[in-house]
Amino acid sequence: MSQTNLGSYSPNTWCPGCGNFSILNGIKTVLNELKDTAFPLENVVIVTGIGCHAKIVDYLNVNSFYAIHGRALPVAEGIKIAKPALKVICFAGDGDAYGEGLEHLVFAAKRNIDITVIIHNNRSYSLTAFQYSPTSFVGFKGRSTPHGSIEAPLNPLELMLASRATFLARGTSHGLPLLMRLFKESIMHKGFALVDVLQVCVTYNNLYEYYAKRVYELQDHDANDPMAALTRIREWDYNSDASIALGVFYRKEATTFEEKFAPPHITTQERDVRIKQLLRESI
Repeated sequence: MSQTNLGSYSPNTWCPGCGNFSILNGIKTVLNELKDTAFPLENVVIVTGIGCHAKIVDYLNVNSFYAIHGRALPVAEGIKIAKPALKVICFAGDGDAYGEGLEHLVFAAKRNIDITVIIHNNRSYSLTAFQYSPTSFVGFKGRSTPHGSIEAPLNPLELMLASRATFLARGTSHGLPLLMRLFKESIMHKGFALVDVLQVCVTYNNLYEYYAKRVYELQDHDANDPMAALTRIREWDYNSDASIALGVFYRKEATTFEEKFAPPHITTQERDVRIKQLLRESI
């Protein structure tokens, strides 16, 4: 396999020790592995929202699109519907995807559109200097909750399972070998795939030690069984001291949205008419 330098000339402004570096290095390695056998780099598009995570497009020399906050998913869906041959990978933060963009995430999973979503879940709004996010723990003391958050965190994988996502996984930014495997499997999956990455913000919410004491990799787990997946997903609710499972929770093969929207037998002209109609209906 020939290696391609996927780096750019943009100076990296992430904080030293940030978990985003692992995600960046992991996706570079995986894209290099897949470019000769599955997805040429010219057919890959990266879409991001707004937040520290979004800078990844500055540091990856591939096709990319900056969306606005919470709106990375509809952009990724639009690209995939317009050009089904492209491999669309969407990077989003926990505040970006599980907060303002949650409704888009639910419907993308419900539709089973063939995109990969990688969540940089540092469990806080860090780019705006430390506010609580949908996955922050009870008692989280940030700038918007100086006395501690009183809200229970969202369990995004449980919600995504209920929303009919066909691939669900969790990794950490400190476990790069497993993380790269999850990236590769999610990208190769045909349908909506989400990888929740427990990505540590070393500046505002340093949870390296917390995760190191609790994470374990799934063994003897039937990823084809939704009830088994639900049981594993509910073991840890993003708030307790329970053990934290890593790996693929759920995997299912199903017809994708774009296959239903524009089956292979229709002409390019018919596809364009359907796309224009969808755009008119969405305005």
